[in-house]
Formats: sequence, structure tokens, C-alpha cells
Amino acid sequence: MSILHACVSDGENGPFITLSGEADTTTVAELSDLVAAQIPEGTRYLTIDAAGLVFADSAALRVLIFAARTVRQRGGGLVLLRPQSTVARAMEIMCADQLVTIEGETRIPPPG
Repeated sequence: MSILHACVSDGENGPFITLSGEADTTTVAELSDLVAAQIPEGTRYLTIDAAGLVFADSAALRVLIFAARTVRQRGGGLVLLRPQSTVARAMEIMCADQLVTIEGETRIPPPG
């Protein structure tokens, strides 16, 4: 079973979520509820610090894509801060980097 940790605070432009652990099919409902609660009617900007998120599967990334579309339709945007390189690459493969602003990718050093 995966463990996802999240902390929500008020950011400069709106809600600020800090994620750590793993976001996959076992935690996607929790992630979806958390993100949806931060973008009620009228919220235009959402920032997610993903530096501690070591894994995100396609279901978790779809949650972020949906949130990005929601705030973009309101004239805002979603910023994903410091994602691990594997998460950033997955976002690129899914073309989500066209909806989500990715800032400060974290590179994982090779083992050894």
C-alpha cells in the first residue's frame, strides 16, 4: 500500500499543496478529494510542491491535469514545483506540461 502525505496552506496566489510519498491507484481518491477541495468555484491559481513526491502514476497525473484544466478555464493556472524528474517526464509524455507550469525539476542522482 502506498502512502501519500499532503499539507495545505495559503500561498501567495491561492492554495499551496505540498505532496510527498507516492500517488497511485491506492491513493488517487485521497489526492482527488484533496485537490478538488482546494479549487472551489472561483479559485484561479493552485500551486503544488511535488519535491517529495517520489512516484505518480497516470491516475494521479490525471487528477493534476483535471485541476489544471479547471483553473485554466477560469483564467488561472496550476504550477507544479520541483517535481522529481520521473514525474516531470511523465507529465511531458502525457502532454500535461502544456496545461501545467512545471518549475524547478528535481533531478534524482543515479544510484551508486
